[in-house]
Amino acid sequence: MHKKNILTSEWNPKKAADAVMKYLVKVTPSQAKGAHDAEFVCVGNRAYIVEHDNDEKPGHGAGKAMYCILSAVNLQTLAVEDTLLLAKAGQSFANVTLPDAQTFVPRIIQKDTDTLRCFFASQPGDEQAQTWYRDFDLRSGEFADTIHRARIKTAAGLFDMQPKYFHADAVARGLKKNPCNHGMYIFDSFKRFDGRIYVALNNYPGKQNALAFLHDDFETFEVVGHFNEPQSARLSESAVNRLPDGTWMAICRNDAGNYLFTTSLDGRTWTEGREMPFVKNGGNSKPTFDRFGGTYYLGWQEATRIGGCRRSVFNLDISCDGENWQRKYRFETPESFQYPTFHEHDGAIWLSVSQSDHRGSTDRIMFGKLEDL
Repeated sequence: MHKKNILTSEWNPKKAADAVMKYLVKVTPSQAKGAHDAEFVCVGNRAYIVEHDNDEKPGHGAGKAMYCILSAVNLQTLAVEDTLLLAKAGQSFANVTLPDAQTFVPRIIQKDTDTLRCFFASQPGDEQAQTWYRDFDLRSGEFADTIHRARIKTAAGLFDMQPKYFHADAVARGLKKNPCNHGMYIFDSFKRFDGRIYVALNNYPGKQNALAFLHDDFETFEVVGHFNEPQSARLSESAVNRLPDGTWMAICRNDAGNYLFTTSLDGRTWTEGREMPFVKNGGNSKPTFDRFGGTYYLGWQEATRIGGCRRSVFNLDISCDGENWQRKYRFETPESFQYPTFHEHDGAIWLSVSQSDHRGSTDRIMFGKLEDL
């Protein structure tokens, strides 16, 4: 039997969140005017953070002016030690030149002892977007001079990682939505279950979601199952985890209302999404769903606005069983608190988050410690 209450009645979620925000540091370069949607890994005494930026305006709607970077942050001092360009529009590498197009949604994973693999999407306006990867050498502190195409495996075969193949696989399983030639991203954090690395895939404009696992080559994403019901909703940007009995559960952003939840016994066939009583008044933004030290952490954006700022309230709830939840953190700020990512490293939980001085249109990535475990 799982205990229902983890926190004492005296616990103050807002006070706890305020203490976290007090010590966050900015990692975005000073010249960037827009920054959004960071991910990171921790190795040794450093965090390696990837984000997409632009030097023109707040937010992430600057088209081909968007570029992706990697920053190395010292976990002891929280000083940014280095910032490197991951990819930008039209960049020439030793083996290929990128299109003069938006470079977007970077993701990062530690491939082996000496290598970080960084993924990003290149999105020409009138052609199929492509997910690429570029390797970072931890010994030299430098990126490889080549990039390579990520691949997607569906029931129809193995393909370059492009939206049309993701869409076709979903259509074969009942999707009725129209295809989009861009917007396919690795969205949830990489998570290990039963010896495999799993991640959620989505197409944001196409409102598609799926569970996938990453092959041992660290370049092939195999689709396990799609969860897009009800199709009357506008579901995307999901976060996935497994409950104590092995059931998969995903929380999905819903641009037509509150977050919806879906479950699956095998990862292939999913229930129709529905609201859950522990998430009320949810906003349309990225959720998180992690498990640290045997405790689940469910993060979601509340629609409430502080000082008129969009995405200014983010709740982080905890549970031992995935059913009974308590509020551990309530991040409230007119500088917004959105698109966070949480990772455990050396007995602590670290976080990155998008923030803003422009009523929610993000201009910087902040980084710091959530708590010690």
